[in-house]
Amino acid sequence: MLQKISEPISVGVSFDHTKSRISPRWVVWNGKLHAIINIGLHHSYRTGRTLYHVFSVASKTLFFKLILDTDTLRWKLEEISDGMAD
Repeated sequence: MLQKISEPISVGVSFDHTKSRISPRWVVWNGKLHAIINIGLHHSYRTGRTLYHVFSVASKTLFFKLILDTDTLRWKLEEISDGMAD
């Protein structure tokens, strides 16, 4: 089931300087660490001067839509899904 969350979260990342690519590695949500095992789509968009990066990622049991605000360097969990139909 897909849920809109829209709350701040902690995200661990790695950065590959040769490709200028950031990759989420884990998410802490509801006090639980979720290791990222798959990174799906990544895109960016601007609102005014602010650049946002949007990542669709998966742990073993959940799918996450993460947004990075490059002005504040804060992450937001926008949506979460367990993969089950509503």
